[in-house]
Amino acid sequence: MELTNWAGNVRFRASRIATPATVDDVRDILSQPGQVRALGTGHSFSLIADTDATLVSTAGLAAPPVIDADARTVTVGAGTRYGHLARALEEQGWALSNLASLPHISIGGAIATGTHGSGDGVGTLSSTVAALELVTPAGEVLTLRRGDAMFDGAVVSLGALGIVTRVALDIEPSFPVRQRLYERLPLETALAHFDALMGAAYSVSLFLRWTDPDVVDQVWTKSRAEEAPTIPGDPAPATAPLHMLAGVSPDACTPQLGEPGRWLDRLPHFRLSHTPSSGAELQSEHLVPRRHAVAAIRALRELADEIAPLIQVTEIRSMRADTLWLSPAYETDAVGLHFTWLPDQPAVEAVVAKIEAALAAFDARPHWGKLATMTAAGRAAVWPRLADFAALTRELDPEGRMRNPYLGFLDEI
Repeated sequence: MELTNWAGNVRFRASRIATPATVDDVRDILSQPGQVRALGTGHSFSLIADTDATLVSTAGLAAPPVIDADARTVTVGAGTRYGHLARALEEQGWALSNLASLPHISIGGAIATGTHGSGDGVGTLSSTVAALELVTPAGEVLTLRRGDAMFDGAVVSLGALGIVTRVALDIEPSFPVRQRLYERLPLETALAHFDALMGAAYSVSLFLRWTDPDVVDQVWTKSRAEEAPTIPGDPAPATAPLHMLAGVSPDACTPQLGEPGRWLDRLPHFRLSHTPSSGAELQSEHLVPRRHAVAAIRALRELADEIAPLIQVTEIRSMRADTLWLSPAYETDAVGLHFTWLPDQPAVEAVVAKIEAALAAFDARPHWGKLATMTAAGRAAVWPRLADFAALTRELDPEGRMRNPYLGFLDEI
């Protein structure tokens, strides 16, 4: 049976697929010669996980969560999906500070690629990592904790340092969330009051479909407080549940219309119990420093005529700065400009290249797990610690066993 990623645009070339369940299983796999790559839930759209040798599915690395209430952390297998961990935490009265739009993704895969949710005061999913257990290509088991010398380089690892088997994440007491949606906010109003808009709730997402390039079609807010957020421009509140894609049933979306509920049922856009879509899509994303966000969005507006024929929706989200070397928010508050495209990869890649050119002046960083065309030199220009990361890969993987063509840019740094 052919193995593909979720979207079907990547057909993995692996000659062998391994499914370890323990650290010893991982060590045994790595004791055998040849190239190795790790695969999470396959929600990446790039070739980051591809290999023609051994592909290691982390799905079986799902050790049950162990909560340390004093340290406010939970340690869990790297192959565990966020939605499953969330349920276990809620049963014990605990929560994560944020979740991505999909609760279906694995913890190990999400942190390795710098995946994020949204919120001015909330970091990427990677920023909540307090410690991780890593099996190096030589079979050594390393435990790296926040503050250790290698830690900031090893969290967003691109799978280039070994196989992550366990992860410790920060947790906090469980909290309720209300999700409210608003429709048709003029783009100029959004940009004129951008900071107030993105800070109007705990988490804010702006959705643009580009059929009317001067309108933000939907504003999604997720609030921890009881009061309703104040949205600049006073757009109309949604009176019925909505999907961010035009004409699509909202059944897969989490509850809206201000109904209070558990954090795990509101912070993601989609329910764990539903498949959010058929996977018939492609995704790209570029993340810019917060200080450049308004100018970057205006640059996208200039490309609206080229974006519109291929786009399903664009989402704009924000996140707090962190210190992780390859994080999209490394040393800067960041704004993500995310694109869900129709599944026409040659046409999409051509437009992505134009978007990259338009955003080059704004220090845009491409999401590691999504489509991008940026060169090694371009990546080095926006990630100042990329050379240090390349050196770390050579230290932990001197034979380059975790490399694949996608990671070839590390040899050019």
